[in-house]
Amino acid sequence: MRKTKLTRREMLVTSAGAIAGLALGSCTSVSTSSKSSAKNGFKIGACDWTLRQRGTPKAFEVAKEIGLDGVQVATGDNRDPMAIRTKEHRDAILQAARENDVEIGSVGMAILNNVPLKSAPEAEEWICEGIAACKALKVKVMLLAFFGKGNLFDKDKKLDTAAVDVVVERLKRIMPKAEEAGVVLGVESYLSAEQHVDLLNRVNSPALKVYYDVANSHEMGYDIYKEIRDLGELICEFHVKDNKDLYGKGDIDFIEVRKAMDDIGYRGWMHIEGTQYPLGLVRSIRYDLEYLRMIFPPEV
Repeated sequence: MRKTKLTRREMLVTSAGAIAGLALGSCTSVSTSSKSSAKNGFKIGACDWTLRQRGTPKAFEVAKEIGLDGVQVATGDNRDPMAIRTKEHRDAILQAARENDVEIGSVGMAILNNVPLKSAPEAEEWICEGIAACKALKVKVMLLAFFGKGNLFDKDKKLDTAAVDVVVERLKRIMPKAEEAGVVLGVESYLSAEQHVDLLNRVNSPALKVYYDVANSHEMGYDIYKEIRDLGELICEFHVKDNKDLYGKGDIDFIEVRKAMDDIGYRGWMHIEGTQYPLGLVRSIRYDLEYLRMIFPPEV
């Protein structure tokens, strides 16, 4: 029985790859950006919280078992949401990455969903500590989350302009440290592409970009394929995600996502988040990974 199930899964993935190849055959050579050179394709990781190893070095063991290129590392867990600020914790992460031959893709400050930048003064200090940690880890991107308590929309789903004003002012104070450290901060939120651009323009720093989550934006009703093209180089990294089903069976058309990425010349990291686990954690994420690799290969 196990052999039959695996064969069916492999057939599904192979079929998806064939379709993707036909669909992408003409668009892979469209972009003239230096990012799309033959030696520079896509790297696919997963968030450590998606691997159910939030803030722990064990995430790298799970990532290796699945076959992922990297891990998006949370700044900590429920016991210590900013464990990453300690050298001991960073050393453990680096050791786990080396031992499992899995990269640190980026860092994610999901803690901001509970301790929001818009209302918690300590959040500003934590982001600065996160920047220093990224520099020590030689990580170039740190995600700033604006969900839950940190949502930039009010209860009526209208833009909370007062909250945005606070965020802008606090980011203005933070960004010189990010620029000096060579770390890009990626805003991940329910804002539209236009609203993201407005926020970035107000802060006015080359180190502030958009961390684009295709599923979150889709659920907001945005045209994600147009938004990717509209944002272009303002996108620093992606969450590839489908909250409905295994990838290729849900709401997100990843072939169209790839076409949009080609049009803006994006190559680099994408992290699996929000996956469903009908086959169990390891097999489900491996299924999603194999599907994505047919569309987003390591070399283009």
